[in-house]
Amino acid sequence: MTERLYYPDSFLFEFSAKVAEVRAHDGQAAVVLDRSAFYPAGGGQPCDTGWLRLESGRVRIVDVVEAEDGSVLHLVEPAAAQGIERGARVQGTIDADRRRDHMQQHSGQHVLSAAFLELFQMPTVSFHLGEETCTIDLETPALTDEQLQRAESLANAVIRESRPVEIRFATPEEARRLGARKFNAEDHQQLRLIVIRDLDITGCGGTHVGNTGQIGAVLLRKAEKVKQGMRVEFVCGERAVRTARRDYATLAEAAGVYSTHLREVPQQVRKSQEEIKALQRTNRQLQEELAELHAARLLAAAAPHGKAKLVSSVFAERDAVFIKLVAQKIIGLALETGSVAVILLGGLGGAQPALVFAQTTGGPYDMGKLMKEVVASLGGRGGGNKEMAQGGVPAGTELDSVLARAVAAL
Repeated sequence: MTERLYYPDSFLFEFSAKVAEVRAHDGQAAVVLDRSAFYPAGGGQPCDTGWLRLESGRVRIVDVVEAEDGSVLHLVEPAAAQGIERGARVQGTIDADRRRDHMQQHSGQHVLSAAFLELFQMPTVSFHLGEETCTIDLETPALTDEQLQRAESLANAVIRESRPVEIRFATPEEARRLGARKFNAEDHQQLRLIVIRDLDITGCGGTHVGNTGQIGAVLLRKAEKVKQGMRVEFVCGERAVRTARRDYATLAEAAGVYSTHLREVPQQVRKSQEEIKALQRTNRQLQEELAELHAARLLAAAAPHGKAKLVSSVFAERDAVFIKLVAQKIIGLALETGSVAVILLGGLGGAQPALVFAQTTGGPYDMGKLMKEVVASLGGRGGGNKEMAQGGVPAGTELDSVLARAVAAL
């Protein structure tokens, strides 16, 4: 079992150790040390990364995990492990920026979870520290904006007071007497407790700041409903600064696009959405009217084909949606006059040449079968039912000849 140097001191970024073993782990080489300050992933917190310095040079630690036997596995590339031998002395160096970030996020989570518990009796059931943001899941069916603001306000008040954050070791019985919020007493003779003065005592194996002021700030981002309650997204410290700067830049860019003040961007967005919806309604109406005009023109000029009227036409600048609408309009007009219409349309206005084959209900042909036969011979795809079918063919296909082939197959 590896002695965990970060347990009593989260600010230990360099240490010396001895190689106890080199073993394989999931296709990578894992270095086991007799003592280590590297934090292995667990408890919602990602691992530390950094380097091991040997006489032969420096080796990059790409991942750190905990083995079932309690050893801390420092994963390196297989080639890098070739020069590492059992008993060798090494110097470990933690990626300090990554460690400090994780300390700010994890300690901020403790403060935030305690705030939700103190104000609203909402316990935290899980925590995740991500690359960009962090989340806690609260055991509650709902969460209001006012509650979010109050919890954020209390958390930041605690941070401003720079309350001491202490590491204590206690038995499960002592932890209960101290009123620890959360801890796992199974198989533990001694628990590691993170104590935030006059706020929170929690069993935790992660790395933490020395006082709440080192968290910097807590910024709540959003809340959403999840299976086990409400999920709150937040960032702390330097992440909060970077996030606020990025959000401001995004909002400023949007304000520039609308030529308005930052605070008026939501209003301008809503106005633009209303205008877009109005234009969409107008466009749909115009499309309907235009399709009706084309349908009337094409049906009037249709050539007889047995007992049916045959409509065959290619639209140079129209897509599949429009030519299907035209086909539907032709069918409607044909039904009004009691005639039978067979419709073969092509469109060149989409991403690829489109085809629509249709006929009035009870017509003599099978449009789905015809479509499959035509497009299959051209390397395209399509299908449908007896009355209407739709398909596409490769770019560059001459649609006039395709429609002529379909007419011949009727």
